[in-house]
Amino acid sequence: MNGLDPSACYRAMQTRDARFDGRFFTAVRTTRIYCRPICPARTPRFENCTFYPSAAGAQEAGYRPCLRCRPETSPDLAFWRGTSNTVARALALIAEGGLDEDGAGVSELADRLGVGDRQLRRLFQQHLGASPVAVAQTRRVLFARQLLHETALPMAQVALASGFRSVRRFNDVFRALYGRPPGALRRSRAPMAGAAAGVTLFIPYQPPYDWESMLAHLEARALPGLEHVEAGRYRRTVATPGGPGAVEVVRASGREGLLATLRLPAVQALPTVVAQVRRVFDVGADMAVIQAHLSRDALLAPLVAQRPGLRAPGGWDGFELAIRAVLGQQVTLAAARGLGARLVAAYGEPVDVGATGDALLTRAFPRPERLAREDLSALGMPAARARTLSTLAAVAAADPLLFQPRATLEETVERFKRIPGIGDWTAQYIALRAVRETDAFPSADVALLRALADARGARPSPEEALRRAEAWSPWRAYAAQHLWAADAARPAPLLRLPRSPAPRRDDDAPAAAFAHGPRSHAHRPDAGRL
Repeated sequence: MNGLDPSACYRAMQTRDARFDGRFFTAVRTTRIYCRPICPARTPRFENCTFYPSAAGAQEAGYRPCLRCRPETSPDLAFWRGTSNTVARALALIAEGGLDEDGAGVSELADRLGVGDRQLRRLFQQHLGASPVAVAQTRRVLFARQLLHETALPMAQVALASGFRSVRRFNDVFRALYGRPPGALRRSRAPMAGAAAGVTLFIPYQPPYDWESMLAHLEARALPGLEHVEAGRYRRTVATPGGPGAVEVVRASGREGLLATLRLPAVQALPTVVAQVRRVFDVGADMAVIQAHLSRDALLAPLVAQRPGLRAPGGWDGFELAIRAVLGQQVTLAAARGLGARLVAAYGEPVDVGATGDALLTRAFPRPERLAREDLSALGMPAARARTLSTLAAVAAADPLLFQPRATLEETVERFKRIPGIGDWTAQYIALRAVRETDAFPSADVALLRALADARGARPSPEEALRRAEAWSPWRAYAAQHLWAADAARPAPLLRLPRSPAPRRDDDAPAAAFAHGPRSHAHRPDAGRL
């Protein structure tokens, strides 16, 4: 039912093939333990093994996680996304607390996804081998296990951070699952410290991972006071319900993953901020599946071979990303970054250095409520664009779920296009970066059309580009990323700019001549997108 080939899974487990880590979990009937394919323990007999596509499936069947291979540190791959975007969208909502103990139920989650709750349960069983509630509970337990292993947080804070409403419930779940209290699983012997002092967590990914391209993307767009990149480290402020904090992300030395250090005023914000880190750095992408699919295309195959680990960077916050996308309409990357810097300086919430531990992080991104009531034309932009920003802020303030996944990509795009001043390019771009729609494709993008030009240099129309991209579905966002990278790597042509560029409908695209910014950034994939 789950589509796994037991013989193939067993061979991968026998050889401890790291390529399969995150693709399935092995449950052993004799020990009642489930493991990753790379577990160093002795290989069990084939007839004693049952294979599940998710940790939640094994845990719901009554197995407990292995203490040696630590399933909580397995790459969280979504290799099934090509067949069930509904499950992918549901998991994104669950990761943001959609089914926490004090959150909404499965019916509410299904309503937000435009399906019935029975259909949602069926899809989860088909693709993950577990119910939505079991997936949420497993995530909660495994996150708590990671906090116990990697941090010195007090037990009460571990319970709160992982979504348990009480320490008693936390203790009961761990005793039932592991046969011992949570304190017995503690590895760190460092002095107890709260989240405000900094918590460092390991966030795994499945290689390859083009860290340099990801960091260059973030550095090219970093807004002073809000974020900065230095010595291979990305740092930024974060806004949480308990107040501002900060996050620092580096590549883990000698390990396939990232290290995220979070300084937060309350531990309850940890799961949300970790989910944001995962979204921005696209650690859940199954590059093997994406590469195999895109490499069938003669145009994309050499691009994928040149950059096998190229990810699709996400937006830290949906509202922030949408504002940045509008600021980038009809201007260069440098100009858009300047507008963003002025917006943050004028309307961003001041952040005390004590909350961030970094003298360069002094502002949080402005809240929708603040921007909705300000006259943004004072920042030095066309009045129409200022009105778009104000309207977008008002809509975001009225609808906190504006940037969360919906039933289909088309529904998501149309929802954004209903906001005056946002056309298809901006809507698709928001869907790609903020909502993490893997099939989003801004076909009117100048740089994409330039990268799709034929041997004579003739560019396709947006409609022709969209038809060309049909074969790349459901990974068109990654195809766009490769095309942006290829365009940015081309030698810079000599251009003569008209003094008054012709306006576009809805002012809804970056300036054609500088769609990727100055060519001194030609090594940077997607160098002209905010």
